[in-house]
Amino acid sequence: MNNQEFKARAKQRIDEISAKMNELKAEKESVKEDLKSQFNDAIDTLESKKSELQSKYKDLDNASDDQWEEAKNAFSEASESVIEGFNKMKSMI
Repeated sequence: MNNQEFKARAKQRIDEISAKMNELKAEKESVKEDLKSQFNDAIDTLESKKSELQSKYKDLDNASDDQWEEAKNAFSEASESVIEGFNKMKSMI
């Protein structure tokens, strides 16, 4: 996959994450009362990770050829971290 294809997929991943975040926020009311505080904390953590992912995307978008692999790996790691956070939250719903 070339750089442009990776950037397009990275942007798509961010858009998907934003949509999932909106879904989770909408489901907040269906969470059991004793888990609401934990759920809110998890949403805050995911928001932070999403911001970090967006920052990594900017780095990726601005990376020179010499910096490309490092930026690509940093974005991939941040993306995986967000996905892990989603998986943890699914267990609360």
